[in-house]
Amino acid sequence: MSTDKTRRAAARRALALEEEALMAECEQEFFIAGGPGGQHRNVTASGVRLTHRPTELSVTATERRSQAQNRAEALSRLIEGLTELAREPKVRKATRPSAAAKRRRLEEKRRQATKKALRRRRED
Repeated sequence: MSTDKTRRAAARRALALEEEALMAECEQEFFIAGGPGGQHRNVTASGVRLTHRPTELSVTATERRSQAQNRAEALSRLIEGLTELAREPKVRKATRPSAAAKRRRLEEKRRQATKKALRRRRED
């Protein structure tokens, strides 16, 4: 399994390619797509699975009865997935509560503590 940085770099490189070159990097698999769609869909291998080997990203398309339409849909999904994979995650900054927020939280805790203390006294 490759690291996130190498997968991200491979996704960026793949997005710069033409569609034919991108398809050449992919492993295409055709299968019978079950489900609604009638006899034609259930007997032809119209389902398409594309696996981009450098990034190990896999997408499928089975909605249409036509293999060509499913291949085009799978390619667009692959491009969407590569775009998401190529996105650099934002660096998260640790934040701290302000002095006023700390003061308010502690005041609320004191109020709750006195309220509970008063309940204990009544039960005795």
